[in-house]
Amino acid sequence: MTDLLTAADVQLMQGLAQRITAVRQDLVNSDAAYGELSWNWGKGHAAQGQSWVRRLWFDGDDLVAWGWASLPRSVRRSDGSVKDITGAYLAFQVHPDHAALVDEVIDWFDATADGLERTVLPGEADKFGLERWAAHGYRPDPDGLGDTGSWTQLNERDLADLEKPVLPEGFRFRTAAEAGPEAAVQAHLDAWGAVAYSLESYEGVRATPAYRGDLHILVEAPDGTMAASTILWLDEANQTAEFEPVGTHPGYRRLGLGRAMLLHGMDRARAAGATHATVACLGAPGHPSARGLYYSVGFREVCRDVPLLKPA
Repeated sequence: MTDLLTAADVQLMQGLAQRITAVRQDLVNSDAAYGELSWNWGKGHAAQGQSWVRRLWFDGDDLVAWGWASLPRSVRRSDGSVKDITGAYLAFQVHPDHAALVDEVIDWFDATADGLERTVLPGEADKFGLERWAAHGYRPDPDGLGDTGSWTQLNERDLADLEKPVLPEGFRFRTAAEAGPEAAVQAHLDAWGAVAYSLESYEGVRATPAYRGDLHILVEAPDGTMAASTILWLDEANQTAEFEPVGTHPGYRRLGLGRAMLLHGMDRARAAGATHATVACLGAPGHPSARGLYYSVGFREVCRDVPLLKPA
């Protein structure tokens, strides 16, 4: 059944992410990870939820596949500008024990987004799925796969041996619970620029069951500016923590704040029960900064996605 995506749906989808992570982490698609689902749903549902439709597939009581289509909409950004999105994007997941359901997911998306340009990000490790997308007319997106393309890679490391984080003199770690909502939102906007994020967005993020204020970390500069911020999403079932998002104020870059924040975050995640951490980043050669930062604290690539496109 196709319907608007609800908070209850997202919790079921997160449960599927946990079950797949336990057996084949490399088959968890972009935008289908435990933390990514909370972040994307939380920050966007109040403003964009009317353009989000979904279908769920069950085996008995267990969710085994889902599709979340984002249809054309206007997105108001933090600088007051409006971006019109004219195509359709699909986030999806299929449990590997039910791989054949990908054909039903594709048919549903094609029917839902009929007449629109369609994009999707299956994982490179899902060889069967990639064959099925190709059979339905989806082709690699040349722009998405270029030197400055939009494909992402997932990086991971264990938390057994962590360096001690070092901040420049006068800087200190804070949590969003300590700093307050306005400071947490401003830290994100300063790092990411004109994006669709607001106090309302943050309240949506904070209301998701997976959110923990003690794992929403900021770096405060001597002048009181929140110079960097990140949220960690703790998947207790798999003892893993996912960083999403990670950002530093442009005026405070190249000071080692991001590196220190990641190390501090991993230490806090370990204290909360995590043994493993993940973080995604753009993987194309033209986007080296975030990848270099994550590699500098011990992360390494585990899998990547393949942007596919089907013309209108």
